[in-house]
Amino acid sequence: MQQARLISLIGLGFGDCGKGLYTDYLTRELGAHTVVRFNGGAQAGHNVCLSDGRHHTFSQFGAGTLVPGVRTLLAYPVVVHPTALLVENEWLKRIGVHDALDRLRIDSRCRVTTPFHQAAGRLREISRGADAHGTCGVGVGETVGHGLQCPELIVRFGDLAKPALMVDKLEAIRNDLLQSLNLDNMAVHTNERTRSELAILRDEHVAERWVAQLSPLTFASCEIARDEVAWQLSGSGTAIFEGAQGLLLDETYGFHPHTTWSSVGPNAAEAVAKDAGFDGHMFHLGVLRTYLTRHGAGPFPTHDTTLNGLAEPHNSGEGWQGAFRRGHPDSVLLRYALGVAGQIDGLVTTHHDVFDRGHTLKWCESYDVTADTTIAPAHAETTARGAVIRDLPTQDLSDFERQSRLTHTLFTAVPQYDSTPLKSSLAWNSMVESAVRCPVLLAAHGPAHTSVRACRPMPWR
Repeated sequence: MQQARLISLIGLGFGDCGKGLYTDYLTRELGAHTVVRFNGGAQAGHNVCLSDGRHHTFSQFGAGTLVPGVRTLLAYPVVVHPTALLVENEWLKRIGVHDALDRLRIDSRCRVTTPFHQAAGRLREISRGADAHGTCGVGVGETVGHGLQCPELIVRFGDLAKPALMVDKLEAIRNDLLQSLNLDNMAVHTNERTRSELAILRDEHVAERWVAQLSPLTFASCEIARDEVAWQLSGSGTAIFEGAQGLLLDETYGFHPHTTWSSVGPNAAEAVAKDAGFDGHMFHLGVLRTYLTRHGAGPFPTHDTTLNGLAEPHNSGEGWQGAFRRGHPDSVLLRYALGVAGQIDGLVTTHHDVFDRGHTLKWCESYDVTADTTIAPAHAETTARGAVIRDLPTQDLSDFERQSRLTHTLFTAVPQYDSTPLKSSLAWNSMVESAVRCPVLLAAHGPAHTSVRACRPMPWR
């Protein structure tokens, strides 16, 4: 029997790079039977556009769901938001997908976000004021963080089948989060948004109402055990591992504190595959835009407001994340992302249509910095202006203090651009490949899978 072929899609930026488009494309191109979500949670926003005009922003269902018959597997350690799943299912029905729940499987070990985690996480972000971290507001970070502090209060997806026990545990979570927030010392009582979150945490009846809402999930045969996860991925055929967020937001390698509570890279995908008993080779594809973007707070050296005219029909500055920013391609951050990723077999790229519409981008090849460069002594070149950094350190990044210093350096960085502007897809591909020695395999010239063009042979052929 032919061995299973597993392919991961890893974002190499701050998210919003096009993982949804390529999940849809590869699912169709390779006849994949399953899309595996292996990290993150409901904060994902992966857009899939079809040539018939249909569009969906995938949050928890795999972005291959618009292909009939393709399954979604939410594998541990994904954080599941059950009520958001039901809402997303209703949106999928509106565009003609009526069996998404039937094709959904969820590892019983997955942690669950409750209304109390979501409310507490939002209140913490509000209280930070100008020092906001950049939350998506759906409670993923709060769920993970609270679980580390109180492992006995973790809700697993398998627990949802026990409503009576769930209500008791939810009440314990609510009370614990209320105490941990220390509301008397938090300036969060001043507007309607904060009052609505506080109302959820103070309501003793939310738990019962929330559990009652989940019956469509608990009776839809979504839950599977670890050995069934292995069965889903066994045998011949292709499974696409759809990553969430981007490596520059990784909980270890991202720029603290503007990070996600999730491991984003190839190792996270391989850990899920290994847990399912897969011992073969997994192919890892890095997903990259022609220009860089960032949603919300955090350092962004090549941010350029003159790029605000680049169309973003599915991204805005509204909501919990804050402003959606655009910037020029950045070789310093790209080399860093590839360095911490380890194995990346090739790049699959999006938004090449910016060149088709006559736009010009600049290529950042280094930074001028005035901050303390002891975070990268081997990479800093001293000049009269301060220092030039062409590469960021990719080793010994296991502590938040070191990553915080790196964050400070990026906030002070002044990008230095190559003298030749990028005016075509071909020029962009050439610049990327010469800078990082990683082949550009595919280029999307629009939002749908039909716009993808092959640049080089795929590594499994």
